[in-house]
Amino acid sequence: MIIGILKEIKPEENRVSMTPAGVEEMVQHGHVVLVEGHAGSASGFDDRAYRKAGAEIIDTAGDIYARADMIMHVKEPLASEYGLIREGQIIFTYLHLASSEELTRALIESGSINIAYETIQKDDRSLPLLTPMSEVAGRMSIQEGAKYLEMSQGGEGILLSGVPGVAPATVMVIGAGAVGTNAAKTACGLGAKVYLLDINLDRLRYLSDVMPRNCFLLKSSTAIIRKLIREADLVVGAVLIPGAKSPKLVTREMVKTMKKGSVMVDVAIDQGGCFETSKPTTHSNPIYTVDEVVHYCVTNMPGAVAKTSTLALTNATLLYAIEIADKGWKRAFQENPEIRRGANVVKGKVTYKGVADAFGLDYVPVERLI
Repeated sequence: MIIGILKEIKPEENRVSMTPAGVEEMVQHGHVVLVEGHAGSASGFDDRAYRKAGAEIIDTAGDIYARADMIMHVKEPLASEYGLIREGQIIFTYLHLASSEELTRALIESGSINIAYETIQKDDRSLPLLTPMSEVAGRMSIQEGAKYLEMSQGGEGILLSGVPGVAPATVMVIGAGAVGTNAAKTACGLGAKVYLLDINLDRLRYLSDVMPRNCFLLKSSTAIIRKLIREADLVVGAVLIPGAKSPKLVTREMVKTMKKGSVMVDVAIDQGGCFETSKPTTHSNPIYTVDEVVHYCVTNMPGAVAKTSTLALTNATLLYAIEIADKGWKRAFQENPEIRRGANVVKGKVTYKGVADAFGLDYVPVERLI
């Protein structure tokens, strides 16, 4: 199979979908790998490293789309790419289709095979290709939240850890999955008072045995969010329904009751966000305020730490990419239910229910197409 590795074109996205080490493994499996020139430069991997690994360096994305059987991205295709996607071509990337009807309809129109990193799922319901970026984003949410609590950034001027004689900041994390757990661990490590909320009591019982003593685990509800948000200095939205829009758990009315200069970080923004006041932002313009509350809603947070993120992403995606390339998409879907669950749009049909429900489209189980 011919694999195409594209340079990311989403603003300030510095990751790349495969490292030179990953290319070398692909080549060892007998595949041809095309890498767009300078695709890995921002992550610290130059074209020479890719050539040494066996890749062919290609000048333009259009040439890669024209030749490749499978396209690998980090972020979703943008409007300038829609017309380049060929019928039957495999697109393997983070898609987050439930937050973009335009992209969903473009992929339907293309007749391509679209496999989303974020919905590949193991039998235990874990999300192996979302987890590494969730770990990065969860830890970054506290790093960024701490920065924007500084008065020079518009925050209330509070240090997360406090100091002897001064109380630490209060952090509320909504959602105890990979993002939320990593956010809570990082905030606890800095010495903050942390409330970690989730609706899954079994998950909370497990975390009660492993989280530090300054992490308080609570069953999530509208009432408890309404109560705690008044005292929170930093709120992290970390709620995920795989492949579907995030629920709006923090209302505008709740935001109005928050401390002036407090900070909200919505890590769920890729799936539409879990705060009613959220809207997508970028690394160059990451924040805005609503009712004097700072909002950080960057849609590709791990792109700010591209080297770490690229290495972590390739560690997770490579085995799946090799299996798809070795077997072809139909056989990979037939033999590996984890990959089959990643199918979002296949040959003009929406094959992921959360995406179909988001836009009132017909849902066709992928099993009917294989």
